[in-house]
Amino acid sequence: MLQIASLLESYRHDRKAELSYVSFQNATELLASMDRRDYDLLLLDMLMPGVNGLQAAREIRERNSRIEIVFLTSSPEYAVESYSVRAHYYLLKSATEEKLFPILDRLMADFKRPEDALRIKTQNSVFSLPYGKIEYIEVSSKKLYFYLADGGKREISGSLADYEQALLKRPGFIKVHRSYLMNLQWVQELRQGELVTVTGRRVPVSRKAYPQVRTAYTQFLFEEAEELSQGKGGHPE
Repeated sequence: MLQIASLLESYRHDRKAELSYVSFQNATELLASMDRRDYDLLLLDMLMPGVNGLQAAREIRERNSRIEIVFLTSSPEYAVESYSVRAHYYLLKSATEEKLFPILDRLMADFKRPEDALRIKTQNSVFSLPYGKIEYIEVSSKKLYFYLADGGKREISGSLADYEQALLKRPGFIKVHRSYLMNLQWVQELRQGELVTVTGRRVPVSRKAYPQVRTAYTQFLFEEAEELSQGKGGHPE
């Protein structure tokens, strides 16, 4: 823990970064603190006293779908499991400036970058919804409902066709039913006839679309696991 704190101090000094951090002795302390304050990034030791890093990350994901997670560990054995909580990186210890700083550089750049968003026009307003925050879209009775990964929902008048072309061009978006477009990034489980999202919502999958959805979801999980175990999950160059 002291080593990571020292590295963060070096990063803040070397990069002149606007960065603050808090250290915790265990996952219980961290989880309790999340009721009082927000974090952009968590550096989680996979082997912590009591609740381990993966168990903590699962509970964190139930509360916060957007926070970035980087696992620190001396063993590669959890790398594949870590994609289930959408970890940004799986860093094998010991952590050094050469390994950690490039990860922090990318994350800091992402935090500053304007999010890629879907531009939505209504009779009375124009607004944007970041693609990455959309869980799925439902159409019902000439109303569109955008369900968001933070648990929110936006409602507008319109048809799915108004936005279908733009959404299906995006990686991870797929039509699962004539009335639903899904972002696979936020799928927790695929069952026969439905998808379950990370926020616990259930999205129907038509019988006709099911084989395609199953293939797409399997491929999506495979690519996520590959990124973690080979790209994001290994040592940075």
